[in-house]
Amino acid sequence: MSEIDLETARKVAHLARIAVPDDALPALAQELSQMLNFMEQLGEVDVEGVEPMTSVTPMRLKRRKDAVTDGDMPTKILSNAPDAREGFFAVPKVVE
Repeated sequence: MSEIDLETARKVAHLARIAVPDDALPALAQELSQMLNFMEQLGEVDVEGVEPMTSVTPMRLKRRKDAVTDGDMPTKILSNAPDAREGFFAVPKVVE
C-alpha cells in the first residue's frame, strides 16, 4: 500500500500548477494514495493471453485502398487555404 505524505502532495500540486491550500493537502494526499493503491491492484491482475483491444465491442476500422495517385487537383486542394498565391499555400514570414 502506497501512502502519499503531505510534502509529496504539495510537490505534485506544484508540478501540476494547481493552487491547493494547506488545509486541503490531507484530502489530496489521501486521493493520490487511493489512486496509487488502485494502480497497484491493476498491476496484480493476470492478463496472460489477453489480446489488446481498441474498443469493448469487436469491430474493424474502415480502411481505404492504399493506392498512389498523381493528385492533379491543386485548385481543389488550395480552395481551403486561407491564402494561396500562384498555385501555392501562402504563409506569413516567421523568421526575420
